[in-house]
Amino acid sequence: MKIKIEGIKIFKSKIFFDKRGYFQEIYKKNLVKNKELIFHCLSSSKRNVLRGLHIQTKNPQAKFLTVLKGKIFDVLVDLRKNSKTFGKYFSIYLKNNSFCSIYIPKGFAHGFCCLEKENIIYYGCTNYREKNHEVGIIWNDKDLKINWPIKKPIVSFKDKQNFSFKEYCKNF
Repeated sequence: MKIKIEGIKIFKSKIFFDKRGYFQEIYKKNLVKNKELIFHCLSSSKRNVLRGLHIQTKNPQAKFLTVLKGKIFDVLVDLRKNSKTFGKYFSIYLKNNSFCSIYIPKGFAHGFCCLEKENIIYYGCTNYREKNHEVGIIWNDKDLKINWPIKKPIVSFKDKQNFSFKEYCKNF
């Protein structure tokens, strides 16, 4: 897969199948050199839940994300000030049986919407979450023009208060 935004990486896991099922290698430290994943999380969401677009403004996080169950539409927005692709987004469908993971570099807002009845997502992060330094960009921002696959998502009260892309640029 050709990715037009520098730093984003997609990894296809090694899978070992037999009559009992399979064994999957999800993460190896040498895949993402010099990036230690120190904070690990699971997210569980039902169909039509949309989370994000989140970013840590202090001690930003790179993330390694894998869908353990379900299917998501994953979105990354480049917020690196000196990037050629600042303000552009990358999107990808990820599902548990695609056996793919995504590496999200520091400096990206991240969000996803859930497309199956139950969706379980694993994250490994390079920094701890700092609640007081977590902000977001509204999922349906008119300038970003993200083509989400659902029209009426279930969004948290907090995420409904997220900044517009222009407000984010002005404040951060």
